[in-house]
Amino acid sequence: MIPSQVEEALPELVPFVRAVQGRRPDAGTWCEAWTVRDVLVHQTGNAEELARVLEAFIAGAPVETRGFEREAPYRRMPDSELWAAFVSRCAHLVDVAAAAADDLPADTEVMWTGRSVTVPFFVEHMRQELVLHRWDLTGDDRTAVRSLDEPWMTEHSVMSVGRPLLTKGRAGLDLGAGERVEGRLRTPGTDDVVVTADADGAAIRLAAPEGPATIESDAAVRLLLLWGRRPADPSRWHSSTGPENLLAVRTLLGGY
Repeated sequence: MIPSQVEEALPELVPFVRAVQGRRPDAGTWCEAWTVRDVLVHQTGNAEELARVLEAFIAGAPVETRGFEREAPYRRMPDSELWAAFVSRCAHLVDVAAAAADDLPADTEVMWTGRSVTVPFFVEHMRQELVLHRWDLTGDDRTAVRSLDEPWMTEHSVMSVGRPLLTKGRAGLDLGAGERVEGRLRTPGTDDVVVTADADGAAIRLAAPEGPATIESDAAVRLLLLWGRRPADPSRWHSSTGPENLLAVRTLLGGY
């Protein structure tokens, strides 16, 4: 049973749990090469690490963010223990975040995966993970599309996650000196998401619409593209740019 305060802090938790429980642990997902159980292991590790980093900061002994090796103990657990661990780690994250909110100003900067984030990031990032990985399980059902469409999801991905979204794709472009890729992802009525990359690095930002869109779509599809996912229905997005630039931008986003 999930405590009420955990449901309140992580409103996307119950829909995620139901999506997992409605599928076999060994079933495939939209996240390449991951099973349903792999997704649950990953989410358990996410909750643990977010709480671990924030709790250490509160205690005055900051720690480095660990990589996916944090998931190894959960991969060895039987399913019943894994479920208990997942709920427990989510509850602990909520408790730690509540303590941080009491002890620290909201704009306090905390290091997470080599960049500075603020205190609200930790619960918000777990919420984002629950939304994104639920889509990996269900595809474009009504709950997934509604959650992906929320403006805070785009803002969190661009402003709080940012450049790490582009790291893998930029490496795949293998840009030389003087080469540059720029794309505008547009949802009518909102700011564009602008992504750029050159030999020196990559950047992502929100900006007022200007010129032709590289990709135009609804907000849910745009969010999936940012995270290297490919929407099931290709008619939900279209491009106003040439195929060469479109390919480069999709590669930058990890989509090809």
